[in-house]
Amino acid sequence: MAKNLVIVESPAKAKTIEKYLGKDYTVRSSIGHIRDLVKKGLGVDTENNFEPTYEISPEKKAVVKELKELAKKAEVVWLATDEDREGEAISWHLLEALKLDESKTRRVVYNEITKDAILKAINKPRSIDFNLVNAQQARRVLDRLVGFELSPVLWRKVKPSLSAGRVQSVAVRLIVEREREIQNFVAVSSFRVVAYFDAEGSVFQATLLKNLKTEAEANAFLQKSADSIFSVVKLERKPAKKSPVAPFTTSTLQQEAGRKLGYAVGQTMSIAQRLYEQGYITYMRTDSTNLSGFALDGIRDEVVKSYGSEYHNKRIFRTKNKDAQEAHEAIRPTDFSLHEIEGEYQNKKLYELIWKRAVASQMSDAQLERTTVTIDVSEAEKDLVAKGEVLKFDGFLKLYLESTDDDQEEEEGMLPNLENGQELILTNMNARERFTKHPARYTESSLVKAMEDRGIGRPSTYAPTISTIQKRTYVIKEERDGLEREYKFMTLEGGHLNSMSQKEITGAEKNKLFPTDIGILVNDFLVQNFSKIVDYGFTAQVEQQFDEIAQGLKDWKSMIDSFYHPFHENVEETIEN
Repeated sequence: MAKNLVIVESPAKAKTIEKYLGKDYTVRSSIGHIRDLVKKGLGVDTENNFEPTYEISPEKKAVVKELKELAKKAEVVWLATDEDREGEAISWHLLEALKLDESKTRRVVYNEITKDAILKAINKPRSIDFNLVNAQQARRVLDRLVGFELSPVLWRKVKPSLSAGRVQSVAVRLIVEREREIQNFVAVSSFRVVAYFDAEGSVFQATLLKNLKTEAEANAFLQKSADSIFSVVKLERKPAKKSPVAPFTTSTLQQEAGRKLGYAVGQTMSIAQRLYEQGYITYMRTDSTNLSGFALDGIRDEVVKSYGSEYHNKRIFRTKNKDAQEAHEAIRPTDFSLHEIEGEYQNKKLYELIWKRAVASQMSDAQLERTTVTIDVSEAEKDLVAKGEVLKFDGFLKLYLESTDDDQEEEEGMLPNLENGQELILTNMNARERFTKHPARYTESSLVKAMEDRGIGRPSTYAPTISTIQKRTYVIKEERDGLEREYKFMTLEGGHLNSMSQKEITGAEKNKLFPTDIGILVNDFLVQNFSKIVDYGFTAQVEQQFDEIAQGLKDWKSMIDSFYHPFHENVEETIEN
């Protein structure tokens, strides 16, 4: 029998770690949490300082039995669960449920599953961090209290079998409020003027900087242009640069994988979990943009080898969120010389994204030259403007460019060589009616960003929250066809002005989140009767208090006490009314 028993959460992780530790170590998995609050009743003694009552999950009894037997035979038990609050809590529950002897129990943490990291962790054991455990207990107890007391109110006042949650209900509120903004939105039309010029055989476009408000204004400008001479009156050339963004956090990985790869938030986290357990990337639940010295050196070597020293530029990124929990490292590859991995297509694509983002973060700025050309229209009061961009040195753009949720941005193109005073030949000009756009509906990834910006939830909660609100059918993700809309279009070509009506499809949606009728009903009830629970600021404040507990700055039961009594009174008043 091996002298050492190592307990991790997942079978895949156990298999990887066992390869590194040798014959003196047996590695087993708890398969996640082995204990939770009891299913029958509240599971929290509100009359006795919010003491929780835990039970071993029925499906984990066989696992617990096996681990107990192995622990009795081992000289040392190593609790090697994840390094965040949930992982710390799992270690504590194992200590309690297996009745481990603390004198022969060690807690080890690591940020990546590589041989070097695992051996270093074994050489630097610590005891269980009860501040992290208590932060997890506070979250679990608070969420049980909210769900247990709010859900029956919904059953009585709205509809049976409904549920509410501290974070999920706020996420639903974001989606409902966005939908109402969209329904109340009134589009305003204007006319965008675009001119196409020929400069010695090179055609380029210029626009009016501001759209014209009415069809009559657009028509008048085109008529004046028909009789105008066009000439360059101002040329501005300015150097510019683009800098790379920070390596991935959980939130930015979820957003970028959604935009670039079309992955749902939960799908991204499942793939990232596999990559982590197989030893390819560092821990995937983090809000830190920091990179270790080891990582910075590894990226430098890879950039210099692959692209040359002029492409390397060391950067230290600071995490914007001062309350970033368990901030260790950003998500990065464990081996930067491994540009791609073998295996399933989706795993390969996410790994490639993580590799490129981390490496690009330490590459040189892209150097640009931006040109702005002002073109006089002799018979009109307004000038046309052309903008162009020349890439002088590609820098990090050789490898990676962050995408954006706004897919309507118009990129600046190349401009021909122009001179002040140069006359230009107009090939054609058009004025197209444009309509202001309503705020965009949320995708899963843009909802994560909205939650993060407001301090709602933490890296470990984004994916389960978005999954829950869809399972509860408060929100649905779907595609919807657009509607046909008429718009005016005027063209000036060869001195002739033509005006016509054309049609377009507007408002088509793909993979957007829509509130359901029951989602709207539940949201409105909660906003009316439990405004504090679904208040964005209050929800963010609760998250900050969890962070303070994790840092040892706040007592978790006192925090629950200050929350619970006003909330409980609110529940009782609502039931009575």
